[in-house]
Amino acid sequence: MKKWLGLLVALGLAAAPDARAQDRLTLQLKWVTQAQFAGYYVAQARGFYRQANLDVRINPGGPDIAPPQIIAGNRADVIVEWMPAALASRERGVPLVNVAQPFRRSGLQLTCRAETGIRAPQDLRGRTLGVWFSGNEYPFLAWMSRLGYRTDGSPQGVRVLRQGFNVDPLLQRQADCVSTMSYNEYWQVIDGGFRPDQLVVFSYEEQGVATLEDGLYVLEGRLNDAAFVQRMARFVRASMQGWDWARQNPDQAAQIVIDNDTTGAQTIAHQRRMMGEIAKLLDAQGGGRLVPADYERTVQTLLSSGGDSPVITRAPTGAWTHAVMDAAR
Repeated sequence: MKKWLGLLVALGLAAAPDARAQDRLTLQLKWVTQAQFAGYYVAQARGFYRQANLDVRINPGGPDIAPPQIIAGNRADVIVEWMPAALASRERGVPLVNVAQPFRRSGLQLTCRAETGIRAPQDLRGRTLGVWFSGNEYPFLAWMSRLGYRTDGSPQGVRVLRQGFNVDPLLQRQADCVSTMSYNEYWQVIDGGFRPDQLVVFSYEEQGVATLEDGLYVLEGRLNDAAFVQRMARFVRASMQGWDWARQNPDQAAQIVIDNDTTGAQTIAHQRRMMGEIAKLLDAQGGGRLVPADYERTVQTLLSSGGDSPVITRAPTGAWTHAVMDAAR
């Protein structure tokens, strides 16, 4: 009997290949469960994480959740964050490092009522503009600085209205323009009764002030642990499998998102539309590998913000790495 058991062990047949304990990992999202994060939910639902020997817990975000604070408090291994907020946090003492960049393009927009007469950025002077805060204000501040507009409500500047995470100020005509994402709030404006020809939209990409959004960040110190780097490599590879599947199967991906929405607030119609728009922003070719030129563009945009409260005051060092992507390959 011992002879046969020894032979089985030698051949690797004494235990099933998935008998190893899965490595646990917690992902903190930037916002609530929606198609903006479909790739991660797909990777979980389709078994890509399990195949990578990972037990991934996905924590949704919300208006009162700041991912940099979550990871600084060791309540997550990796977070989804916009680069401006990540770099600002790094300068303030939370050493975040970008290890992957699934989103190549920005979905951020400023959406205005055409009836106000706004047609070009020069028409924004003296207007009331809705702006999200909690780290989302940084690209806006950089854009206004480039235009030479103060944001203190002075006559030669703009009046900033702290916008909730909705489009009510535009619908209720409390603001001339509001912040929207191409995949979400813009469509809330449309659903609120506006036609596209009644709106003027300024895309941050088209205005040359786009910054990178929805990257994956970890704490710098953890990258000294080779085992952690390997675990993150498996996570990134499986996540990009999820994003690729979601891009090719948008309707099914939207349903997976709905299946994971415990609030019941999302609708399949909205998530399908969102997934279609998200697909336009994804890095379909690079597999999530950060393009250094995109990083430099983001940094230069933020450094140009100037003003009394600059987003960052100096060019950061060590804020991104390809170590995890190289290990994933």
